[in-house]
Amino acid sequence: MKRYLYLAHRWLGILLCVVMALWFLSGVVMMYVGYPKLTAQEHLQNLPVLDDAACCLPVADALAALPPASVVRGLRLTSIAGAPVYVATLDKNRFAAIDGRSGARLDAVDAALAVKSAQAFLPVAASHAGQVDEDAWTHSRALDGHRPLHKVDMHDDARTRLYVSGVTGEVVRDATQTERIWNWIGAWLHWLYPLRGGWVDAWWSGIVIYGSLAATLLGLTGIWAGCLRWRWRPYANGSHSPYRAPWARWHHWLGLVFGGLIVTWIASGLFSMNPWRIFDAGAARPQRPAFLVPADGMTPGALLACLRQAGFAASELEWTRLADAPFILARDAGGGSRLLPPAECAPFAALDLAGLQAAGAAMLPTARVSDAFVQQAYDWHYYARAAHTMGGNQNRPLPVLRLQFDDAAQTWLYLDPRSGAVVLRLDSHTRVKRCLFALLHSWDWLPLLERRPLWDVLLVLGSLGGFAVSVSGVVLGWRRLRRQR
Repeated sequence: MKRYLYLAHRWLGILLCVVMALWFLSGVVMMYVGYPKLTAQEHLQNLPVLDDAACCLPVADALAALPPASVVRGLRLTSIAGAPVYVATLDKNRFAAIDGRSGARLDAVDAALAVKSAQAFLPVAASHAGQVDEDAWTHSRALDGHRPLHKVDMHDDARTRLYVSGVTGEVVRDATQTERIWNWIGAWLHWLYPLRGGWVDAWWSGIVIYGSLAATLLGLTGIWAGCLRWRWRPYANGSHSPYRAPWARWHHWLGLVFGGLIVTWIASGLFSMNPWRIFDAGAARPQRPAFLVPADGMTPGALLACLRQAGFAASELEWTRLADAPFILARDAGGGSRLLPPAECAPFAALDLAGLQAAGAAMLPTARVSDAFVQQAYDWHYYARAAHTMGGNQNRPLPVLRLQFDDAAQTWLYLDPRSGAVVLRLDSHTRVKRCLFALLHSWDWLPLLERRPLWDVLLVLGSLGGFAVSVSGVVLGWRRLRRQR
């Protein structure tokens, strides 16, 4: 059994140690430079204030430009290339853009419009860099409804590359030169993105899952073999390790010190992929009220004038519903928001909590709310991360209303009183995933996150230890292969 154990560890190491070394190196890079994304805050702060004097068609007239069978899931009034545009969210993650003044639907986005949109977003000189369906910085499935994408290179100090939707003309992603350079040795390596977008794309998920599983097995066999080779009473060479060669001895010692951490990080990375759908609880998804075209109410120009008189400079309007009540959600460049009923000029900052709870309860009609709690501070499950991190683009406002349901999946909904939006949904399985992935992989634990640079020091030291174990394994594997040859 020992012989098979040593052989398994040796040949798994020969196959995987280079990849593991790259995982630890790229993980440190990702701590400080995240995969390119366009956050909601970045989107809003680059939008101009909507002009009430020059805006806009009524909602019903704008939606008349859509095909009769279109299923509208949501509607926003925003600015694209400096002009007011309605953006309708359709079913199956599709979008449509309608000119806010003429009511004409935008059928296609050409290079000239893409450059104009990019320059309205970032007012510097720009050049069109081609059109892509998907490249190294646009693998996100959230962009599927906007493909193909226009690349526009901005001539600013950061050498930003903007990606413009080929469907609506909106800027949907930004990537500075710094992000692009560092991500070649960051997320691009860490997530094995060299395997994305080509002929092996269909097998990418399986390669990551089974590669992580094999790497976990490599770590476990290494710990087992290392413990078997360790002696409390020294060997004849005076060491507790039997290895005389420096690389082998260091691999043994470092493996014993960092082996548990290595296995934890690799296994938790495996859990991030939700392998074999083990974290799917089968819970019902919240039912959002269907979008209805407002039958009456103020025009967009009147809404904007009302907000301006209240001292709120809206950059975007969104038509939404909470239970049976329609609302218009206005957002400004700083991320602030106001709600208005459609028929009267009475902007307010947040929804009534009792009404919000009733609306949240209606989202899961087959379950009952067992507890309702207004959360004023971050906790174990609900917390915010820096914008560049993997979850940094997710909005985590405070206070937030948390509703706990008595369904089989023990669902929790977190609702934002400022918009009525569900900002987080958890069930019994995803709460376990929070521990097995977020806690064990990136150490998302508030006492550490709130005490930087302690978090940085611990993760960098652990990553350097894992990198050293992997590199020493690469050297030993290379020497073994040379001897075999």
